[in-house]
Amino acid sequence: MRDYLARLRERGDLLVVEKEIDPFHELAAVTFQAQKRWGKPILFTRVKGSRFPVVTNVYGSRDRLAEVIGIRAADFCRQWSNLSSLGSGTGDQPPFTHVEDDDLIECKLSDLPLITYSDRDGAPYFTSAMFLAKDPETGVGNLSFHRSMYVSDNELRCRLAPRHHLTIYHEKAEKMGKPLEAAMLIGAPATSFLTAAAPLPYDVDELEVAARLKGSPIAMRKCRHIDLEVPADTEIVIEGRFLPDVRRPEGPFGEFMGYYVPVGPNAVFEVLGVTVRPNAVFHSILCGSAEEVLTLELSVSANIYQRLSAALPGIVDVTCQPFVTHAIIKIDPQFEGHARQVMLSTIGAEPIWAKVVTVVDEDVDIYNMDDVMWAILTRCRPDKDMLIIPETPSFYRDEQRDHWGRLLIDATKPFNRQGEFERKKIRLADQINLADWFPNADRTGHE
Repeated sequence: MRDYLARLRERGDLLVVEKEIDPFHELAAVTFQAQKRWGKPILFTRVKGSRFPVVTNVYGSRDRLAEVIGIRAADFCRQWSNLSSLGSGTGDQPPFTHVEDDDLIECKLSDLPLITYSDRDGAPYFTSAMFLAKDPETGVGNLSFHRSMYVSDNELRCRLAPRHHLTIYHEKAEKMGKPLEAAMLIGAPATSFLTAAAPLPYDVDELEVAARLKGSPIAMRKCRHIDLEVPADTEIVIEGRFLPDVRRPEGPFGEFMGYYVPVGPNAVFEVLGVTVRPNAVFHSILCGSAEEVLTLELSVSANIYQRLSAALPGIVDVTCQPFVTHAIIKIDPQFEGHARQVMLSTIGAEPIWAKVVTVVDEDVDIYNMDDVMWAILTRCRPDKDMLIIPETPSFYRDEQRDHWGRLLIDATKPFNRQGEFERKKIRLADQINLADWFPNADRTGHE
C-alpha cells in the first residue's frame, strides 16, 4: 500500500492535511466532507494523541481499484469471477517468500489512532483491519473485514456476521475448546484488500489469490505472538486470538447501511501484541463511504454475474447502484421473457442482497443511475413489468423483517418492438471539444 500511496502522491491524486486533527469525530467529519467534494484519498500527517499518520479513501473508486488489479474499470465482474481460479495452485512461481522481521517496532494498541466515527458510536473502532486466520481443521487461510471496538490495550470486541468464513472458523475452534488465533492487518498489500472482499469459495486461500493477482510472490514474515505468517509489507499488525465461548457487549455503531447497530453480544478478541513497520501509516475506512461499500457492491455484482452467466445467455454486465441492495443487470435479450428469467434467477443467485433487481438493455449505462431511471421511466410498464414477491427474506441481520420482500423491474425494450425504442443520437457529439468553442469558460461553465 505504501508504494501505491507514493504513486498517488506523485501524480497529485493524494490530498495531504498537515494541520493537526482530532480522531474523536473531527477526522471522520473532515473525511466525510472531503470525500463528497473531491473523492480523492486523504493523508492526515498529524493525528492528535498518536504518532501515526492516517490515510483514508485509498480504494474509494472503481478506477483506483481497477488500477490495483491492472484492468479496465468496466471489466470488474468478469475479472472477479475469475479470481477463484487463481487459487488453484497453477503458475510457475510460488505464491510466497519468507523474510525476517528485525526492523519491526512493538507498540500498544492505544498508541494507534483511536478513531471515533459516528455520533453515537460506543467507542473508537478499527474499520479497515483485515482478519487473517486459518480453518482449524483444514489450515486454509482466509482474509475478511470485521469491525472491532476498542476496549483496552488487551481487548477488542468484533462483529462476526453469520455465515462468514471467519465466523465458521471461530465456531469450529469453540467446538474444539480452543481459541482461534488471528492477525488484524492494517495497510496490507493492495491486492489482498480486494481478495478479502471477493466472493471466493470456502476452500480457496485468499492470500494465495492475492499473490497470484499481484503477479509476484508476497513476502511473508512470522508473527511474534501467534503461530501465523503475515505479509511483511503490512503497515500494522495486531496479533491475538478469539476467546472460545465468550461474548461481550459491543456497539452501538454507525454502520454501512446508514443506521446504528445497537449494543449486542459479540466475539472477544484478546490482543497479544502490536507490531508496526518503521514510519508506518494507519489505514482508516469511513463506514458507509465508497471505500467500504464499493468493495461489497463489486463482490455482490461479481457473484451475480458469475452465477447468471453459468445458467443463462446474454448476460453483459452487473452492478449494484446506488447501494448494494439494488442489483442492475445489463443483458442482450435473446427471447421473449428473457428479462423475467434473469430477474427471478438473480434472487437465487444472490439471496441476501438483491432486494431490488432491475434489468436493462445494452444501450443503458448501468453505472449512471439517471440513465437507469430513464430506462425504467420510458421502457417499463409498472402493472406488467414490475413484480413484487412478498414475504421473502433477504438481508440476514433483519429481525424486524424490514428488508423482506423483493421488487423486480423489467426495464428492457418490448422484445418484438425494439426498433421503436432506438435511442436518439446527436451526431458529432462525441467529437466535440468544448474548449474550441468556449475558450474562456471555467469548469463550471461561466465565462
